[in-house]
Amino acid sequence: MDILFLEPVFKERIWGGKKLNTRFGYDLPYEKTGECWAISAHPNGSSIIKNGRFKGRTLRDVYEKDRELFNHLASPRFPLLTKILDANDDLSVQVHPSDDYALTYEKDLGKTECWVVLEAEPGAKIIYGHNARTKEELRQMIESHRYNELLIEKEVKAGDFIYVPSGTIHALGKGLLILETQQSSDTTYRVYDYDRLDDQGKPRDLHIQKSIEVSTVPFVDVTPEPKILNYKASVITRYVSNEFFTVERWSVKDELTLKSNHFKLISVIDGVGTLNGEKLTKGDHLIITGEVYELQLKGSLELIVSWT
Repeated sequence: MDILFLEPVFKERIWGGKKLNTRFGYDLPYEKTGECWAISAHPNGSSIIKNGRFKGRTLRDVYEKDRELFNHLASPRFPLLTKILDANDDLSVQVHPSDDYALTYEKDLGKTECWVVLEAEPGAKIIYGHNARTKEELRQMIESHRYNELLIEKEVKAGDFIYVPSGTIHALGKGLLILETQQSSDTTYRVYDYDRLDDQGKPRDLHIQKSIEVSTVPFVDVTPEPKILNYKASVITRYVSNEFFTVERWSVKDELTLKSNHFKLISVIDGVGTLNGEKLTKGDHLIITGEVYELQLKGSLELIVSWT
């Protein structure tokens, strides 16, 4: 019975900081570390398995060669990617394509994603959606730099859940630490970047035409209502369940026993405890394979759990 503990991959970002070290204790390779690819089999950064018979192999390699661990999933690519993002500065305003568009033009999956806010400084905001009524109006507002009129800002706090389907114009604001569950894609189109310059003094590339093509117009917030399940002292909150992923928060108090017949991605965002006798602490990321049929959780734990 396999539980795969994973070594994250870290990404330098112009907007990154040091919270991935101060909050989770990770050794960071960059001064501005923006992203922890916690559970990833993407070609641009695959997690390394830290334990057991697969120790030292990449998750991508194990998925390709040992598909029985993943319920013989038909997808040629591992479908999900879990990240923790440290927005020490505002991220660019961006939008992601659907599967059809991304596979046609980028040879990548589309990118529907969702966020659980782990920390938010007072007044921290996201950009979530836009006010254009037609594609032509969207184009006109972008080309005339009427971003204050175009973009919708929303204040957020720790514990909030935000669903970001492909086609949604969005951005994280400064002062946010979030856990992101997404399709395994690295395709992003920048709409606006606050006229910032990179380390070479040049503005970062924008992708205006592609952004307009893939954006959903008009914007509609389709975030589902969470479903709450109580298990004695423990609580499971189901945030979303659709064709792309199911994402839940498991708040474990004392003991929680669950049946499982499908592989699951788990990130420990707080607390300490055990899973089937294996110690769990804040900052651990793991996969329960499809060969694990019962989960026995003990302790005080906050987990983000996803599967497809």
